[in-house]
Amino acid sequence: MHLATVWESIADAIPDEPAVTHGDVTRSWREYDERSARIAGALTAAGLRPDSKVALYLYNCNEYMEAQYGTFKMRGVSINVNYRYLDDELWYLLDNSDSEALFFHSSLGDRVARVVDRLPNLKLVVEVDDGEGAGQVPAAVRYDDLVAAHEPMERIERSEDDIYMLYTGGTTGMPKGVMYNMGGHTAALAASGYPILGLEPPATADAVAPLIAELTANGQRRVTVPCAPLMHGTGLWAGCFITHLMGGHVVTLTSRSLDAHEVLSAIERHQVSSLIIVGDSFAKPLIRALDEGKPDGSAYDTSSIVTITSSGVMWTTEVKEALLERIGQAMLVDAMASTEGSMGTQITMKGVSTETAQFVQNPTTKVFTDDDREVTPGSDEVGMVAAGGNVPLGYFKDPEKSARTFRVIDGVRYSFPGDFAQIAADGSLILLGRGSQVINTGGEKVFPEEVEEAVKRVDGVLDCLVVGIADEKFGNAVTAVVGLHDGAEVAEIDIITSVKGDLAGYKAPKSIVFVDVVPRAPNGKADYRTARQHAEESLGVVAGD
Repeated sequence: MHLATVWESIADAIPDEPAVTHGDVTRSWREYDERSARIAGALTAAGLRPDSKVALYLYNCNEYMEAQYGTFKMRGVSINVNYRYLDDELWYLLDNSDSEALFFHSSLGDRVARVVDRLPNLKLVVEVDDGEGAGQVPAAVRYDDLVAAHEPMERIERSEDDIYMLYTGGTTGMPKGVMYNMGGHTAALAASGYPILGLEPPATADAVAPLIAELTANGQRRVTVPCAPLMHGTGLWAGCFITHLMGGHVVTLTSRSLDAHEVLSAIERHQVSSLIIVGDSFAKPLIRALDEGKPDGSAYDTSSIVTITSSGVMWTTEVKEALLERIGQAMLVDAMASTEGSMGTQITMKGVSTETAQFVQNPTTKVFTDDDREVTPGSDEVGMVAAGGNVPLGYFKDPEKSARTFRVIDGVRYSFPGDFAQIAADGSLILLGRGSQVINTGGEKVFPEEVEEAVKRVDGVLDCLVVGIADEKFGNAVTAVVGLHDGAEVAEIDIITSVKGDLAGYKAPKSIVFVDVVPRAPNGKADYRTARQHAEESLGVVAGD
């Protein structure tokens, strides 16, 4: 089970079916496989070998997926690079990852030009022309020229022990490369996808082709739109990897920030069955666009949607219900997961009620107290979530952090991504929040996500992040950074009063800071660092007070 080997078997089974689409350009599985093999040949010709690192500094596009597949074909390691990174951030990640090749969009070329001479390990630099800034990096080869200049690399035997790596976003520190065993990672992804179609996950690459041929013949091939960036795990794993492991078709969006109308148009045009989003921050714009309809006043056809999957941030019950009111038939899959491991899921369908942040934990998931004792269901004890099963090998070049995050308890290896939770009496997992964001206020611990959910229930509130701001009386004062719907007027006291009606008084914000846009990364994840800066500037607090 190796991503490249599985995908090759699929390309042989359904060569003429679409594999990837961006805008008006669609590549069949035969074309996708051949172009990726040419990339593999180019990487090999440049001197890269198995375990060589290949950086992808790209927006969502067909070329992202081809370059990644080509890297896997020659047993290299793809490196996801945040397209928001500027010079020093870009240099750090390319240097830290030991990247030997770099693919970048021409509109990002000015940044590449300023750091490329500081990266002596680079053997190949490839520019994908996106219509802006071409030619800023003299050493770069044009992507299309590279594909045309090399013959497809012959298929090779690969090892399940090959490394797959995904860099974390760095929202709580410097980005870290999370390393997985390729075989285990491929099998875990397949196990996340096939059961949705009522099928047993295949155990070997050879077993995939007949399954895919049957799915295709029955009209059950998955068509997925990842609304999140491929540079992050939610968009890449759920949107690309799982879809391709099932022989599906990945449709990427041309807009570089979420355009809900483009999403709905793509659903209708390509008869999309699976949508990948990131919680409320993506779902709310989709709801508004559904209500607005098309420019001609007609409604969007979303009847092809089977599943909508979210991971990474809170997806509140109220927003799920509002979405189901408009599309009706979909199954909403809320995955509690991080780069370091999967911990649980919550399934919501019309007529099936759920509670925000309450998940059915995976069989391999546990919650441990500080002294490594399992939390008792219904005890109200708070513990750290531990993800078992397909546990990463560790962080690239960081043995100390690896030892803290990936630990063995009673002979079983677990990943501790940093999430705190309780276990309800029925065994379900109640997610409280990430430990690094806990606010200590007046001797009490407050988990921001719980307060954010309460604030977002206030009429007129679009989005919210909650941070702790230095305070002489409380140590840290709970502070909400709030964005409102267009035209909405909401008073600070109304928000605070509403939260006090839902939660203990000490959890309610002491202050509300209104902003035009609540800061989030392109994948929808909370940018607490910037939110805290907004709050400090608004309240006149000096950082570190």
